[in-house]
Amino acid sequence: MSTLLAIDNLDFGYGERAIFSGLNTDISGDACIALVGPNGAGKTTLLRLAAGALTPNSGKVSLEGKSLHSLKRSEIARSIALVPQEIEMPFPFTVEQLIEQGRTPFLTMFGGLRAQDRAAIERAMTLTDTHSLRTRIFNELSGGERQRVKIALGLAQQPRLLLLDEPTQHLDIGRQLEMIGLIRALRREGIAIVASMHDLALIEGTFSSVWLLSPGEPMRQGPPSQMLRQDLIDRVFNCPPHHGPVLMKRMQEREERAL
Repeated sequence: MSTLLAIDNLDFGYGERAIFSGLNTDISGDACIALVGPNGAGKTTLLRLAAGALTPNSGKVSLEGKSLHSLKRSEIARSIALVPQEIEMPFPFTVEQLIEQGRTPFLTMFGGLRAQDRAAIERAMTLTDTHSLRTRIFNELSGGERQRVKIALGLAQQPRLLLLDEPTQHLDIGRQLEMIGLIRALRREGIAIVASMHDLALIEGTFSSVWLLSPGEPMRQGPPSQMLRQDLIDRVFNCPPHHGPVLMKRMQEREERAL
């Protein structure tokens, strides 16, 4: 599969604090990547750089050979959707009204929703099983319902690359498994996915690759079987001596409960 998004020699930081230095990686059109690392390692920052929401200090991010810096926001949004951890809604939008906002990059200045826009919205709700929520107020939904609606908002953009920032955060085990099932379904739809993940037990069997971030070190990349080894997890998450096996045991227990 050809490269969809390429990150070339990227440097980025906040003030004096460097987050990435000389980062090189790419995302193919069939990728399903778990982004893993401790808090502050740059997971959200990397997703925002990949979406063009942040500009690198040097280096570049390219969408099919075109620098994101040279593209309009609407052009990027037609190919890349970023689903953040939280969406603040100051107005009592219904679920359907919120998902409709995903069609904004495709609308003309004074044009309304067209037939193809409505079809994209319905498809997004079908994939996320949110039809039954369409008349509900977004701010009144449960955590799991909100997560599905946020992803539907991203899918309404009909993206080729979906960037998910902690999609299983604050969800109970049942809703986490629902989310993993959704990610697998989106893979079957041919959508490339990069998702930052805290629960390591949910990665194996769903994600084909892991990007492992550790402050002050180059990003490691590889299949889950290599990136989730206990020695690496101990080092990246700075586990206290003799406590690393506790983390791996918790991963195993989570997997057993999910069966």
